Amino acid sequence: MKAIVYSLTGTSSVLSLVDREVSPPGPGDVRVRVVASGVNPTDWKARADGDLAFTEVVPNQDGAGVVDAVGEGVTDSAVGDRVWLYLAAHGRPTGTAQEFAVLPADRVVRLPEGVGFDVAASLGVPAMTAHRALTVHEHGPSRLAPDALAGRVVLVQGGAGAVGHAAIQLAVWAGATVIATVSSDEKAWLAHAAGANHVVRYPDDGLADRIRGIAPDGVHHVVEVAPGQNAALDVEVLANHGSIAYYANNNGDSFTAPIIASFAKNVRWQGLLLYTVGQEALHAAVEDITAALRAGALPVGEAAGLPLTWFPLEETAAAHDAVENGSTGKILISVSGGTGIAVPRS
Repeated sequence: MKAIVYSLTGTSSVLSLVDREVSPPGPGDVRVRVVASGVNPTDWKARADGDLAFTEVVPNQDGAGVVDAVGEGVTDSAVGDRVWLYLAAHGRPTGTAQEFAVLPADRVVRLPEGVGFDVAASLGVPAMTAHRALTVHEHGPSRLAPDALAGRVVLVQGGAGAVGHAAIQLAVWAGATVIATVSSDEKAWLAHAAGANHVVRYPDDGLADRIRGIAPDGVHHVVEVAPGQNAALDVEVLANHGSIAYYANNNGDSFTAPIIASFAKNVRWQGLLLYTVGQEALHAAVEDITAALRAGALPVGEAAGLPLTWFPLEETAAAHDAVENGSTGKILISVSGGTGIAVPRS
């Protein structure tokens, strides 16, 4: 089989296309013929300067494909199942940038009927991060479903990113009023297409006033990509007992928040990282995301607010560079041929 590998950390030039033997699934494992691989910032960051714990690593955590074989003791997956994958390379050297990937069975999730591999490969890190960000409020909900966020106002900082896009879609599906912040007219269009009820542009000295004008009683949940830049604004617009869930360090590696205003509002600052969040949170996200998929709540593509850019497997380095350089939308890699996915070429 063909696979992308690296044995040294560094720029995307460390990635190479090789031929490898197809590995059999061990007990509790599932082997998947990978159709599409999703690229996230965590993938290039791990490749660039992560702790290289294995002699050779296949990158990329997310993907989609068809179950090809199952190991001893696996009962939830069967050969021929269409599936989405998450945390494929977490604690293992075998990510999704290869034609066949072996994963623990609980990281392989059956797709509802009619859901495309483009949607499936776009889930994983973005959708599960968004789910966690929306379920850490002091007064719940701990799970997402229709009306679970009814009466709540959600502020999604960076609404045109992959996590922001998923957060908008999941929050709207769960009944919230969603305010998204973006940096351009193009991204404003994308956030509206994703379903945001209100979209506001930054930078803007009057941004807090604009948000409070939309939500005079305050924002209940903030999904935050840049706490170093937005911490004071978040506290200013937050409702009493509101939560700020931050998952990235865009625009700075540290942040300062107003102390009195934070404790006066009983603000909950909640960091989140899927790799350490725990199995209970991961499994809850899997179940709720699958329910949202059944409801058709997580479409992708430009018309749905998340433009897709495809690369062939041999151009995985270019795909990593596109994510590192801040490409708008979602970067996907077409891995297996004959999948029915049309891969646009520039």
